[in-house]
Amino acid sequence: MTLLAVCGLVFINNEQPALSQVGSSGKEVTAIQEKLKERGLFNVGVTGYYGEETRKAVLRFQKQQGIKQTGVAGPATLKALGISIGSIPSATEANINLLARIISAEARGEPYTGQVAVGAVILNRIEHPSFPDTLAGVIYQNGAFTAIVDGQFNEPVADSAYKAARDALNGWDPTGGCIYYYNPAKTSNAFMHSRPTVTVIGSHRFCN
Repeated sequence: MTLLAVCGLVFINNEQPALSQVGSSGKEVTAIQEKLKERGLFNVGVTGYYGEETRKAVLRFQKQQGIKQTGVAGPATLKALGISIGSIPSATEANINLLARIISAEARGEPYTGQVAVGAVILNRIEHPSFPDTLAGVIYQNGAFTAIVDGQFNEPVADSAYKAARDALNGWDPTGGCIYYYNPAKTSNAFMHSRPTVTVIGSHRFCN
């Protein structure tokens, strides 16, 4: 159906907080390496680990951009690279209602765990540098969900979807961090079929 996380804060010299530096790992570091590679500044494999080669590439980028050369990918460096990451919103009624609506539209008829899983994918995207930083931003991202354009998003919401949304917002992720899902019987999209499947729940394959 669909085509379509964060390092702990550290402080350098008691000044600006930095998100990624030597020793960091994760999806943000992967995004940093990919952006640097696009600019021809990082010429080794993308690993998601912030090692010496990444530090040197960040230094080169900072020099180019006129940013203080620290070798640490702090807020100014991330912004210049075009990388931003949101945080999971709280389980307010408004957020539950919005998430439930897309869960119902995308996963109506799926097992309950599968409904929670769809909600978790949406929340995982908020924390991923490749997607918008808010719940609404992810849900309404252009071309992301067929249910937005075919009218299913405006259909009555299944009761189970509200509970699934609450569980997802409270931290249950049956996918283990996935950012994509699709129904192989309903899409022939080559990109989706190329993604390694992490788990299968109901009719959906969940992948990264």
